Amino acid sequence: MNATQSIDNIVQQLKGESSFWINREQLFSGKFSWQHEYFAVSVGESSVWQVRRYIENQEEHHKRKTFEEEYQEFIKAYNFAPLVRG
Repeated sequence: MNATQSIDNIVQQLKGESSFWINREQLFSGKFSWQHEYFAVSVGESSVWQVRRYIENQEEHHKRKTFEEEYQEFIKAYNFAPLVRG
């Protein structure tokens, strides 16, 4: 992502292109669509390996802790106030 790109635009493009591809390839019996909300955080280059490891082990990780539990811990640990859009 460069300085001229917004997170909103990137997420919109990612959702649109992936939905189109998933539906074109008929990976689901019905029509696939993303939920309206999304969650995005940035990480520094020095943390990329940790993010990759988290993604690789995500299925096993979420057997022990749900996404919602982890999200709430994140909010509390970093004093994060999520934006709510209507």
